[in-house]
Amino acid sequence: MLDRENYYPRLTVDMPKLRDNLHEVLRQCDDAGIEVAGVVKGCSGIPEVSLAFEEMGCRWIASSRIEQLKAAKDAGVKVPLMLIRVPMISEAEDVVSITDVSLNSDVDVLKALSEAALKKHVQHKVILMADIGDLREGFWGEDELCDAAELVAHELRGLELEGIGTNVGCYGAIMATREKLQELVDITAKVEKRIGRKLNYISGGATSSFMRVMDGTIPGRINQLRMGEGILLARDWQTLYGLDMDYMHMDVFTLEAEVIEVRTKPSYPVGEIGFAAFGEKGKYTDRGMRKRALLGIGKADYAYPDKIFPREEGIEVLGASSDHTILDIEDCERDIKVGDTVKFDVCYGSLVMASNSANVKVIVEDD
Repeated sequence: MLDRENYYPRLTVDMPKLRDNLHEVLRQCDDAGIEVAGVVKGCSGIPEVSLAFEEMGCRWIASSRIEQLKAAKDAGVKVPLMLIRVPMISEAEDVVSITDVSLNSDVDVLKALSEAALKKHVQHKVILMADIGDLREGFWGEDELCDAAELVAHELRGLELEGIGTNVGCYGAIMATREKLQELVDITAKVEKRIGRKLNYISGGATSSFMRVMDGTIPGRINQLRMGEGILLARDWQTLYGLDMDYMHMDVFTLEAEVIEVRTKPSYPVGEIGFAAFGEKGKYTDRGMRKRALLGIGKADYAYPDKIFPREEGIEVLGASSDHTILDIEDCERDIKVGDTVKFDVCYGSLVMASNSANVKVIVEDD
């Protein structure tokens, strides 16, 4: 990335607002007897974010990418590091060298981790994942899970069985209801009976499970949540589920891009319409001649034109190609000119992409 002060596009992190969100989430979880693993994959592991998560009281720093956890360690994070994507066998040595605990759902992977841990003379902690219906990772069926737990507890000497966990909402959109989470508690009790001891943690999911903390219905034995989006953005609770989240900041991150063209043009393309750059069939509404602005940012940077939200009234995102975003600015009060910038709120999907783009400069603002 070129090094200039006015580099655009940029993604700015408001650290005081992030700390406010952390304080509120950690307070509620602490009141419910729940420890939080702060998940930083949503912002691609920005080191300052990892340090803030640690500073405010997260007991682990977690990510699905081992490179982001290494960056956290290199930045000086001291709390344990958690890999929340099932490890690849090919990265087993890195997993036990860099991380302290990982989520697992495959026996062959567990065997590889144990072997790597023994070679490194370390003990690696694992949380075994139970699939309770979302159909992503996790052992399917109680017997399979209990067999794996017994293997870890009694045979794989490089591993320590730390707990049982689950994921809901990320693929199958299964709700983290009290009944669903109670299934996890019941499964854990069967595992504990099989191995003959109580486990340290029942890891009850991610941001979606925090709704059960807020309404006081989370089962009592669940004592760990892995939370990222709800801290970084706090947006889904309000926009998707209609919860009042006015006490949280939904503008911790600001995406800002520069205007590269302003013209009045037809709102409906002129000519025979085929397919756009990403193979999609265009959908357009004829609203006559409208003032439009092009930005020097596109799908290659944030992926989803419908998931960035202009901060100013009267600006509408019409669409995007790889490197351009098209805005309707006809009704905007500001007289936008080439060289000006436009700011956007982001959602989880656009934050993941923008923070991971080599073309978007990350700016950390702190008091």
